[in-house]
Amino acid sequence: MQAPGRAPVLVAAGGTGGHLFPAEALAAALAQRSVAVHLATDRRAARYSGAISEDAIHVIASATLRGRNPLAVARTASLLGLGLLQAYALIGRLKPAAVIGFGGYPTLPPVLAASWRGVPSLIHDANAVIGRANRFLAPRVTAIATTFPDLFGSEPVLAAKVAAKATLTGNPVRPAVVAAASIPYPDLAASDRLRLLIFGGSQGARVMAKIVPPAIRRLDASLRARLAIVQQAREEDLPRVREAYADLSVAAEVAPFFGDLPARMAASHLIVSRSGASTVAELAAIGRPAILVPLPHALDQDQFANAGVLERAGGAIRMVQERFTPQLLAEEIAALAASPQRLAAMAAGARSVARLDAADRLADLVLKVAAGGANK
Repeated sequence: MQAPGRAPVLVAAGGTGGHLFPAEALAAALAQRSVAVHLATDRRAARYSGAISEDAIHVIASATLRGRNPLAVARTASLLGLGLLQAYALIGRLKPAAVIGFGGYPTLPPVLAASWRGVPSLIHDANAVIGRANRFLAPRVTAIATTFPDLFGSEPVLAAKVAAKATLTGNPVRPAVVAAASIPYPDLAASDRLRLLIFGGSQGARVMAKIVPPAIRRLDASLRARLAIVQQAREEDLPRVREAYADLSVAAEVAPFFGDLPARMAASHLIVSRSGASTVAELAAIGRPAILVPLPHALDQDQFANAGVLERAGGAIRMVQERFTPQLLAEEIAALAASPQRLAAMAAGARSVARLDAADRLADLVLKVAAGGANK
């Protein structure tokens, strides 16, 4: 419940899990402080049903700039312009104490509108390298929340302008992830099963469907007999992936979506996935070893940098997609399966970079900015 007379906070996030999950975690932390949260998002999240009530979700026009085609650029600019007018009007109605953007082009209209209206504003960057939208917004906001210490390492000019605004908060994770983080790493030496979890989001599930089943086929039959696989796959890939595991007599559950993914991560001995910001934060929070395959064509190579954070901590093996072949993946899985001690050490390494209090740290920063405790 919101305290009487207390202004709400407006959160701007695109309609993907990487942006919505930390927004949901922040909303939960602010709710504990009796602060209401409204969400400005794009049409992909129109039916979002997390910690923010349906009547507090506002769809704002936006688009992502892709390529340099003049017509595409003009269309993107017109949509962002419309979104800016919508966000300006929304902020006028809500009169929020602060506006916080979670990165991506859908956050541009609300955060820019906040700047124009003189409302305190923040951006949060979940990745190990700053994204293009946040790079544009950084000089215009009151404060910047970062997930990793050296966000501006490759941007010395920008760092000179905005580093004083930056606060290290970590990437907020959902309450379900915090709950899963309390589950100890399962002892492989004491288990008769090697539990393997494979997922990759909408852009990553296809390569997983293509590479992982042939990799499992290359394992020794004795190891295959010990596997218990949970794999995310696109609808069109489900029959092929299920048939592949059935032919190998491998125990496997294959589905396009798992609503209890944090719990399944906690139950796993090894995870194979992409390395989006939320995935990396959740792997660290729960403390599970992973083979990470960064999305190869990302504009800012953020997934490559994210995977590098866990790799340097000893919590993951980073495999660029060119090396993500059935043979090499099979070799990595076999080597890890033969070394329970290494898997346990990787779990501890991943956990060493976790920040389970990130949502609270970010909520505190939002309230500080709203109260005038940070300056542009």
